[in-house]
Amino acid sequence: MIIDLRSDTVTKPTKGMLDAMMSAKVGDDVFDEDPTVKILEDRLANLFGKPRALFFPSGSMANQTAIKLHTNPGEQVICDKYAHIYNYEAGGVSFNSGVSCNLVDGHRGMFTAKQAKDAINPDAFYYSQTSLIAIENTTNKGGGACWDFNELINIKSLCNNHKLGYHLDGARLWNALEEKRETELDYGKLFNTISVCLSKGLGCPIGSVLIGDDDIMQQSVRLRKVFGGNMRQVGYLAAAGLYALDHHRVRLKDDHSKAKDIGEVLAQHTAIKTVEPIETNIVIFELAEDVDEQQFFEILHNKGIKLIGMGGGKLRIVTHLDYTNQMHDYLLTTLKTLSL
Repeated sequence: MIIDLRSDTVTKPTKGMLDAMMSAKVGDDVFDEDPTVKILEDRLANLFGKPRALFFPSGSMANQTAIKLHTNPGEQVICDKYAHIYNYEAGGVSFNSGVSCNLVDGHRGMFTAKQAKDAINPDAFYYSQTSLIAIENTTNKGGGACWDFNELINIKSLCNNHKLGYHLDGARLWNALEEKRETELDYGKLFNTISVCLSKGLGCPIGSVLIGDDDIMQQSVRLRKVFGGNMRQVGYLAAAGLYALDHHRVRLKDDHSKAKDIGEVLAQHTAIKTVEPIETNIVIFELAEDVDEQQFFEILHNKGIKLIGMGGGKLRIVTHLDYTNQMHDYLLTTLKTLSL
């Protein structure tokens, strides 16, 4: 038995999802003729109370398109130092849009409206012009942390006062919504653009969707083409997204519960120095100083357990759709009896 907890992207489609995919009605989406893609885009636009949505092959491409839509070369994006758009999108902010990131030293990937205000550049010709604030919820590098919605409202007011765009990298927003009992409409009222991922907690094989205001989204199809993201009979993949929205959202709480179980066991082990607070499906922890990280990985790997390093001495476990109760019991027993 292999237990792969490196990410929630390692899941395989369920039988029900595969059946939905194979029975999908499709057409050429580049000609705007794929009916299943249209249903998915319309459904997500309506969920968030936005006029437009566009299907993408990846969350990085959706985020990069949003940044390009909001900015001009030489401008600046405010984001946290842990932000996915800065750390894990291969420098796309600078390469694709010609803009820089003004990094906020927040807490677990989250910052305050005051910190964001302090990061806005003065209106002088020798500064980069600040044009966008980007938020990530939940925060990946922050251990699946969920933003305080009131703080997001405060940042929205700041954006309005300074005429800044407001983008949400919602790759794991579904997890935040299940945990915090907030709604898509709540977020749709705040953000100009929102990217949501279907291939993480929802268990799809591929796909993200960018949702936004009509004026911002007008060039989104053109930019997707520039980035090489136009697809043909992609309704087979859109059908997976529709199935996931109907069948895989409620069960996200189970992933969160399992993550908290894992955190409790890790916190009691002498080989573990710290375990960060767990709100959703990500567990980030740090080994004790006298524990060799490579040895730790090898021991777990030999027992069929895969996890991943986050850098800076931090390790990550992510629970997901394919992580069964049997696997969970085995992992907890293994961790409890682990000898280093």
